[in-house]
Amino acid sequence: IKLIIASYPELDFRSGARIEDLNRLIQEFSKHDQREYDDQRALEIHTAKDFIFSMLGMVQKLDQKLPVANEYLLLSGGVREGVVDMDLDELSVYARGTDYDMDFTLLVPALKLHDRNQPVTLDMRHSALCHSWLSLRLFDEVTINKWKDCCTVVDHVNGATNYFFSPTLVADWFYESISVVLVEIQKKPQRGMPRVEKVERNGTIISVILGVGSSRMLYDIVPVVSFKGWPAVAQSWLMENHFWDGKITEEEVISGFYLVPACSHKGRKENEWRLSFARSEVQLKKCISASLMQAYQACKAIIIKLLSRPKAISPYHLRSMMLWACDRLPATYLSQDDFSAHFLLGLIDDLQHCLVNKMCPNYFIPQCNMLEHLSDETAMLHARKLSSVRSDPTEHLRTTIEHAKAANRLTLDLHWRGSASNLPSPQSDAGGEHQPDDRLAKKLQQLVTENPGKSISVFINPDDVTRPHFRIDDKFF
Repeated sequence: IKLIIASYPELDFRSGARIEDLNRLIQEFSKHDQREYDDQRALEIHTAKDFIFSMLGMVQKLDQKLPVANEYLLLSGGVREGVVDMDLDELSVYARGTDYDMDFTLLVPALKLHDRNQPVTLDMRHSALCHSWLSLRLFDEVTINKWKDCCTVVDHVNGATNYFFSPTLVADWFYESISVVLVEIQKKPQRGMPRVEKVERNGTIISVILGVGSSRMLYDIVPVVSFKGWPAVAQSWLMENHFWDGKITEEEVISGFYLVPACSHKGRKENEWRLSFARSEVQLKKCISASLMQAYQACKAIIIKLLSRPKAISPYHLRSMMLWACDRLPATYLSQDDFSAHFLLGLIDDLQHCLVNKMCPNYFIPQCNMLEHLSDETAMLHARKLSSVRSDPTEHLRTTIEHAKAANRLTLDLHWRGSASNLPSPQSDAGGEHQPDDRLAKKLQQLVTENPGKSISVFINPDDVTRPHFRIDDKFF
C-alpha cells in the first residue's frame, strides 16, 4: 500500500489566505513604510529639529514661563498617528507625501514636578478616569504667580482661592508665544534656515510644518506637565506580572509620566488633563519583538483610513491591545520571526472583539475603559468594516502598500525637483564655500535609518541651543 501525504501550505482558516503570502506582504509594507534617507535628507531632519529647539528657547526667554533647563520628549510619528492618547476632534487632516514627508510629536513641559519620591496624588474628584485637574497648590509661590493668567480660579467657602492649570489657556499662551517668536525669526532670515510653511492651532496642539531643502517636516508640539515618579491611581498596575519583567527594570518603566492637554468626552475642556505614559511606552517598546511591531505598523496603516469616519478608534487603542497581548501570550511565541501574519490577524480579531464589547482597558489604568463612550451604532459599524478586512487581509495589505508607495513617490518627486534646482545645503553658510560635515551626516543618517519608530528624549538648555543632546532608548548622541 502506497501512502501519499499531501503537503499543504499554512492557511488562515477565516479568509483562506496563505500565511506565507501575508508574511511577504507585511515585509514589503515595512520596506516602504520605513524609508531610508541619504546624507542630505538626514541633515535636513537635523536642521529642522535644531530650528524647533531654538524657537522654544526663544519662547522661554519671552516671559520665562517655561522651565529654563527643560527636557523634551521627541516621538516619531505625529499626534494624529496616536503616539499619545489625545483623541482630539479638532486636528487638521494632513497626508504624508502631499503635506509632509516626516512627522514628529514633541512634548514640551510647561510645568515640571520632579522632586517627589512618593506616588503622585492628583485631583481626580472632578474628572473621568485617566484624567485629572491640576491645582497649582502643588507648586511654589513664584510658579503660581508666573502662571496665574493660564488658570481657572475657584473660590472656596473658607475664603481660599485655588488656581487650576488650564490646558486651553496654556495652549492659547503657547500658540501666541510661538507666533510672536516666528515673526521675529522671519524678520532676520538666515541662509539655510527652514521655511515655515504652516503654523496651526489644532485644539490644544500647535502644528508646524517646516520646509528644509526638499523635505517637509510636521511637528505636533504639545504643552504638557511633566512628573517624575508614578501616579497613585496606577499603583496597583505595578503589582501585576508583565511581559517586561526581568527585561527592563521597574525604575525605567516608572521614571515619570505626563499630563497632556486632552479632556474626556464629558469633561470640562478648560480644566481637564489626560494622564499620559509616553515615557514608559518608550521603554516598553524595547521588549516588543520586531515581527510583532511590523504586524502592528501594518495593522495601524490599514485601520487609520478604514476606521477614520466616524472617529472612534485611534492607533493608541491598537497599541494598548498589543501591550495586553504581550502580557497574555508567551514571549517565546511572540518572538517568532515568521509569525507576523498570525500577529496581524490576531490584532484585527482583538480590535473587533473590543468594538463588539465596547471594551478597551487602558494598559496602565485597566479600570479605565477607553471605548466606554462609543454608541452601539458606531461600534457595530466599525466592527463590520473590520470583518471585511478579516475576510480578505491580503487585498487590504496590498492597498496599504500602494498608499505607502504613492506617498513615497510624491516625496521623491519633490526631493528630486529640489535637488535639480540646486538648493543650498541647510548647513552651508552665506558664502556657500563651507561643506556639510560628513561625519555628522553619516551619524545622523545612521540614527534615522537604524531607529525606525523609536522615540528620542532631548535634553536641551534654551540658553545654549548650539548643543542639543538627544537619547534614543539608552544611547546618548
